[in-house]
Amino acid sequence: MLLRREFSFDAAHRLVKYHGKCEKLHGHTYRMDVEVSGQPDEEGMIVDFVLVKRIVEDEVISKFDHAYLNDVISQPSAENIARFAFERLDPLLRGPNYSLSSVQVWESPKSSVIFSRADASAASGE
Repeated sequence: MLLRREFSFDAAHRLVKYHGKCEKLHGHTYRMDVEVSGQPDEEGMIVDFVLVKRIVEDEVISKFDHAYLNDVISQPSAENIARFAFERLDPLLRGPNYSLSSVQVWESPKSSVIFSRADASAASGE
């Protein structure tokens, strides 16, 4: 079973290794979906939405919202933002019946990237 929680943040960045209009300073209203997989516990929940919200806001949104993302990630592409968020959240969104499944970052209403558990495993050589 999958549980998903949506977040948004406004931030500026520039893609210094990219050659095109996005190498100039600009901003986005990002949407980020955090997905947790698991089975409902004795309370009938995979994980409390309130807990997911607190962890994501404390660990990711507070660092990104109204920030210059280059101060946090050297090349803040949507791909790198999703990876950063997944790596920060993964150890915190784990319980006896659930774990983080993926982080999806929407840079615009029609463009997004998903960083999943499989991507994390591939990156670590597992």
